[in-house]
Amino acid sequence: MFRFWVANLQPTRISYPRSCIVKAGGTGRATQMGKTGEETGADGSMVSIADYYAGKNVLITGATGFMGKVLVEKLLRSCPEVQTLYLLVRPKAGQSMHERVSDMMKCKLFDRVREDNPDFHQKIVPISSELTQPALAISPEDVERLTSCVNIIFHCAATIRFDEPLKHALQLNVMATQQLLNLAQQMHHLQAFIHISTAYANCNRRHIDEIIYPPPVEPKKLIDSLEWMEDSIVRDITPRLIGDRPNTYTYTKALAECVVQRESSKLSIGIIRPSIVGASWQEPFPGWIDNFNGPSGVFIAAGKGILRTMRANNDAVADLIPVDVVINLTLAAGWYTAVHRPKAALVYNCTTGGINPFHWGEIEHHVMSSFKRNPLEQAFRRPNANITSNYLMNQYWILVSHKFPALIYDLYLRLSGQKPQMMRIFNRLHKAIGLLEYFSSQDWEWNSENMNMLMSHLSPEDRKTSPLRPPAAHNPTPQQDLTPQTSSGTQPHSSTKPHPSDLQRHTTPLLNQ
Repeated sequence: MFRFWVANLQPTRISYPRSCIVKAGGTGRATQMGKTGEETGADGSMVSIADYYAGKNVLITGATGFMGKVLVEKLLRSCPEVQTLYLLVRPKAGQSMHERVSDMMKCKLFDRVREDNPDFHQKIVPISSELTQPALAISPEDVERLTSCVNIIFHCAATIRFDEPLKHALQLNVMATQQLLNLAQQMHHLQAFIHISTAYANCNRRHIDEIIYPPPVEPKKLIDSLEWMEDSIVRDITPRLIGDRPNTYTYTKALAECVVQRESSKLSIGIIRPSIVGASWQEPFPGWIDNFNGPSGVFIAAGKGILRTMRANNDAVADLIPVDVVINLTLAAGWYTAVHRPKAALVYNCTTGGINPFHWGEIEHHVMSSFKRNPLEQAFRRPNANITSNYLMNQYWILVSHKFPALIYDLYLRLSGQKPQMMRIFNRLHKAIGLLEYFSSQDWEWNSENMNMLMSHLSPEDRKTSPLRPPAAHNPTPQQDLTPQTSSGTQPHSSTKPHPSDLQRHTTPLLNQ
């Protein structure tokens, strides 16, 4: 199973499609609305997920992010008759929004779409936007275009940095969500608004139902209170504000759920709560991932021989979920929300612990055995990581296996006239692991009744093409090794001694949170 947890970073001509055409039911197929609000075919049968999205105009935020890319690819490949995908994108790092989208579509992720439809880029329309600006900085012309034809919104954009300053996290995760909801209420043909949250939004509880819990604070009051404060003051009071939550990410995602719920009387809303999202299980191919945040970076650091010890509860469930399973649920929830029009927002806990529990202690064995069979190139030393719940033992191994080797290697670099950097790399690694420790040292129990209900409504074909259940985590096969793929799909192997610049290049991105 765990091959999808490690893969190398995989990095499209853009033209505007036909003008927005809104057909009856949002689709070019012959459809009608049943008495219960269900969209049915001409013969009265329920339409499939692919049939529902045919002819629909979809708005996606966060489309250039990890989950957003997989969502775009899945829509284009599995719902080839989708009308248009509008992607809210901001210029970044000297690239225009068109260049960013073009680069995204050149990614290996879209190879299968490219084979089926070389002109798939014609269905993609980038819309200039900035989530931190008033009204999302969308031009009046684009607002008019979107409000006249969008049928479904998928809100994937968020900051996922655990240590994000509270003010910025509020801007991106709460205020931007509210502004997108305001835009959604102006849309004449909107049928569903799907918000991507996190299973850890309520991590201060041990049992988490598929409901929206009362917020820790009134979102608007908090935003108004912090608006006039200097950043240093906000930083000082943040620990007291977030209370028993571990970071600003989970705190602001809980507030965002409250903001979304308050609009559920005006919009048909679904909320997806994935746990720890990792590389793909099946689609578009096994093992695809474009970042090394969280456990993915830790696994790679272990495979390169950098990480030798990590503090975690060996008996705690590692709730890891493949990204393609999350996206399958997201599309199915969009279909169900639009077709059934629930009176209240439906929450879907997308987790594995209650279905296929896999423990952190088991991860140690599978990660190490996989990397020993398939060594990574430019390894620092032979992989041999150990997971322990004992604080003192962990500190001992950090000193012996991390800091001493880093000091010796940095001394070698100084003597050879190079810049020392291994201690800095290890310090960043320890910070990344420290941010994960809260989630790797305890268990949660998530209710999944809505997930089961949704699965029961899928046709046999949809269950086959868009499975909502992850693979059996407790039974990894040889084909599911923790081995990365290069952009060409090959598995790197090298026994050469790494150059310091290679270590910097390979490890620094892994540890960014």
